[in-house]
Amino acid sequence: MSGVRVVISGTHASGKSTLISDFASAHSEYAVLGDPFDELLDESDEPGPASFAAQFRVSVSRLRRASEARLIAERGPLDFVAYLLAWRELGRGGVSSETIVSAVRLAADVMKTVDLLILLPSAGIEVPDDEDPELRGAMQDHLFELCDDPDLVGSARVEELVGDPAGRLGRLEALMELAAG
Repeated sequence: MSGVRVVISGTHASGKSTLISDFASAHSEYAVLGDPFDELLDESDEPGPASFAAQFRVSVSRLRRASEARLIAERGPLDFVAYLLAWRELGRGGVSSETIVSAVRLAADVMKTVDLLILLPSAGIEVPDDEDPELRGAMQDHLFELCDDPDLVGSARVEELVGDPAGRLGRLEALMELAAG
């Protein structure tokens, strides 16, 4: 398989880490960029605009910095634009229109470096109330809307993966073969 740059996107608890771990176990030739949250040392683990903006910056920076042609990343900048939009939609405050416009512009620029954008819907995956199901649902709605905009995803192929972990992995590998073409 020649090089493909992949971003795995979805709301929290949608199976991103599982899919990436399963893929990495079978494809050591790919560089893996884990969840941007894991790179934030001094940040609170409480969700909110500051945390989403910090994770957005990490996501943008590492996709710009990464020179690998074979790359799989957990979350991309559109994930965090979606979280910011969801936060604002839910009336939780602290997200200005200027922040959204700036983030959308920067995300569109960085997405030019991505070949394949995988969306993992949360359907069928229940989460406890402390995982904020309301935010999770609103984020997913915004993420899927953003990924329908060709100005934001650029030339990246966008695919939604459903099913069990083995089925998702098989479909991801098939899509990567097509993208490597």
